[in-house]
Amino acid sequence: VKWYKKAAEQGLAGAQHNLGCCYYFGKGVEQNYAEAVKWFRKAAEQGYADAQHNLGVCYDNGEGVTENKAEAVKWFRKAAEQGYAEAQYNLGVCYYNGEGVTENKAEAVKWFRKAAEQGFEDAKNALENLGY
Repeated sequence: VKWYKKAAEQGLAGAQHNLGCCYYFGKGVEQNYAEAVKWFRKAAEQGYADAQHNLGVCYDNGEGVTENKAEAVKWFRKAAEQGYAEAQYNLGVCYYNGEGVTENKAEAVKWFRKAAEQGFEDAKNALENLGY
């Protein structure tokens, strides 16, 4: 945490993301979702896909921020468009359930397929359960 913090304070997105993970999971520091969101956001705003996805998760679950499905979709999409499989899957779930976006099964399947093509098991299972 000490070294992640030094690097994060210098603006290194990877360190900011990793520091956010430390706060999110309570590894080496007291668990603090709000502090995790702070660091995820810094990295996410630099285009760091892992952090964009994790920030989306925080908005989706209301961890460290007020739950906001539309904001979750915004961050999932940013990571998904960079090819981040878990974000592609989560974006598909949002479209499937109409959470933060208008329900659109075809769009859900599109994102599930992108994640499945990368070997993401949850996406493969979702497609199988939908008969694809």
